[in-house]
Amino acid sequence: MDHDRTQSPQKMTLPALQEQARRGSKIVMVTAYDAPSAALAEAAGIEIILVGDSAGTTVLGLDSTVAVTLDEMLIFTRAAARGARRALIVADMPLGSYQISEASAVENAIRFVKESGADAVKLEGAGRTLSRIGAILDAGIPVMGHIGLTPQSATLLGGYKAQGRTAASGRRLVDEAKALERAGCFSLVLEAIPPPVAARITETIGIPTFGIGAGPACSGQVLVWHDLLGLIPGQKPRFVKTYADLAGVIRAALDEYVNDVRRGTFPAEPHTYGMPEAERQRFEEQPSPRTAKTEVPRA
Repeated sequence: MDHDRTQSPQKMTLPALQEQARRGSKIVMVTAYDAPSAALAEAAGIEIILVGDSAGTTVLGLDSTVAVTLDEMLIFTRAAARGARRALIVADMPLGSYQISEASAVENAIRFVKESGADAVKLEGAGRTLSRIGAILDAGIPVMGHIGLTPQSATLLGGYKAQGRTAASGRRLVDEAKALERAGCFSLVLEAIPPPVAARITETIGIPTFGIGAGPACSGQVLVWHDLLGLIPGQKPRFVKTYADLAGVIRAALDEYVNDVRRGTFPAEPHTYGMPEAERQRFEEQPSPRTAKTEVPRA
């Protein structure tokens, strides 16, 4: 669907999101961690910007998302919220920010809303997470759930592997999705699960689902900014489709910049600032501090 950007932007709301899913109109979500990226995503008509803790690996150079801190996520979320006015801003709550207690979960969720401008937060898993979701909702903050491959608990899952590949584990994911809906989540991320399981979840629950490696039957899709734009060379997860090779474009631009500087062709006249001719002459007539004669004090 083409988006008419001549109209005044309207903030995406949860009821509007629900209605879009009900109509069968696919919803698009993307991660973004700064203002320019969020602005570009919004200009493309993307409805939801997820400030993911994937920033740990894509931006901070970490080996996983586990070490990402709450303060770092607040900075990323604040930056993204400055860049997007219409899209729904969802902040990933990092490991340790909601697992300890309901009280700390609520306190940290409130920080995301008050300090960084998030519209909602995202939590991984079910189980004990359900009580945290209820407490955060009681504070008036919407929650997005996340099941399947949950990176914060990847070690417990046996690594970064697809989930729900047996009948029993697939059924368990359906039950988790239903439990998260009952807990009050407004939507779910389904990561790295077989399409039949994702389709069953999507048709079973009444809230939107977002697939990332979960097939086309979900209400919408989400991809990581750096993956879809080809900003990080190397092997990518099976579910990634790379839409551009920006790493190649950036490298070519940097190579050209290096060559221009070393050849002396940059900066050229168009990249410099002028000086009135009279002022230039006065300036050049002034003796240089290195050559000006100085009076030697007499003894």
